[in-house]
Amino acid sequence: MDATQLLAQASDVVAAADPAGLMPARQQMALSLGWHIILACFGVAFPAIIFVMHLRGIRKNDPVALNLAKRWGKASAVLFAIGAVSGTVLSFEMGLLWPGLMGNFGDVLGLPFAFEGLAFFLEAIFLGIYLYGWGKMPPKLHLLMVLPMAITGVVGTYCVLAVNAWMNAPVGFDIVNGEVTNIEPWAVLFNQHAFLAFAHMWLAAYMVAGFSIAAVYAVGMLKGRRDRHHRLGFMVPFAFATIAALAQPLAGHFLGHDLAERQPAKLAAFEYADETADGATPLTIGGFYIDGEVKWAIEIPYLSSIASLNSFTEPVPGLDQFAEEDEPPVNFTHYSFQAMIGIGLLLLATVALFWFLRWRKRDLLENRWFLRFMAVSGLLAMTAMEAGWIATEVGRQPWIVYGVMRTTEAAADHSGGLWWMYLGSVVLYGGMTIAAIAILRSMARRWREGAADLPSPYGPKLLAADGPAEVRECPDEKDGTDGSAAAIAKETAK
Repeated sequence: MDATQLLAQASDVVAAADPAGLMPARQQMALSLGWHIILACFGVAFPAIIFVMHLRGIRKNDPVALNLAKRWGKASAVLFAIGAVSGTVLSFEMGLLWPGLMGNFGDVLGLPFAFEGLAFFLEAIFLGIYLYGWGKMPPKLHLLMVLPMAITGVVGTYCVLAVNAWMNAPVGFDIVNGEVTNIEPWAVLFNQHAFLAFAHMWLAAYMVAGFSIAAVYAVGMLKGRRDRHHRLGFMVPFAFATIAALAQPLAGHFLGHDLAERQPAKLAAFEYADETADGATPLTIGGFYIDGEVKWAIEIPYLSSIASLNSFTEPVPGLDQFAEEDEPPVNFTHYSFQAMIGIGLLLLATVALFWFLRWRKRDLLENRWFLRFMAVSGLLAMTAMEAGWIATEVGRQPWIVYGVMRTTEAAADHSGGLWWMYLGSVVLYGGMTIAAIAILRSMARRWREGAADLPSPYGPKLLAADGPAEVRECPDEKDGTDGSAAAIAKETAK
């Protein structure tokens, strides 16, 4: 082969190469979405958990419950503030990283993104009212301020999930002569897959928030803090996590029941179906997909067809039915899917065991091994949720809008400053993670030391007490309505 032929082949390789902006765009979105989605879980679930705790405090005249609700409100404000930063970054990234997508389909996706922005601002408003309403509003009216927070969190999340559902099953437009026309924004917002996708994510949010909050109090109990404050702080979020963990398999099953028709290559990757079987497809656990064949896997007969197709005889479509360029990254998709399923089942079994033994008059909160597991349950729930999103997004590849636009068509043809933006994001998110942990740990430490109300840099000026670590209430709040849990319980009892 002469130099001319080699040069021609090199030119072909370069022409077929991915756009320069594809790799930094993928890395940036993976970092931003993977980081932000955890905070979004707390934005969705935390208000409802706070509401139940606050309601318990009012109805039962319970200072411990009111104190927990008040502290949780402040913790949610820290998470909300950090989530506002990452959410703002994401809003700019869509256009910067995926100009092909937003340039062609921006008008299609504008409505759900607009509603998500409105929901975010409304949630911020009512969060502020709730935080500064302690001792300044009638208790029941103050409690009701949590409901708009919960509702707007749900609405905002639904809007984002509607966009993602649209990317997996696009509707609401026509393409005529290469132009996107006949746009129906409401069809995008209420596409048929959005509701099930939202239900799946909504339950995942309650699992992440519920197990994470319970984990904090499990750690406290491991350190010997066995008071009612820690037990109640564990039980309420754990109850939310229990309901979500038990309902999640059902939601996931209904979401994926028609995947064989919508995205058969993704289903084949989920199930490691290397070829279409003559009968029912077995469930494949572990193994690796190498050169078009699954090796070293454990197979359980019939189970894949039963779970995916509700059939004892129908096979899952195999990867042999798709061109190689239309296949997703099979191993990555498969293991992400199985990690989600495996961790989810582990958490489900844990909550079922806890309540069964509680029914049998055995309290696992006295068992240190159970508390040790619960201490990491929040991280496990986060891992399962992240794995589920990886399976969904990686499994859709090579499409960014399934069947309409490939990911390579959406990325920029230059990397420019994208790698620098990615590096800046790593520094930004790393700094915010450290800051959030430091702030929350500082708040917890001061609460344990007896501080009833933590000072605010922008609130009414507080008078320093004689002791260096103490803070007195403001002079105009010495009438018993200073917002403390005991004072609020006293006012409610009247």
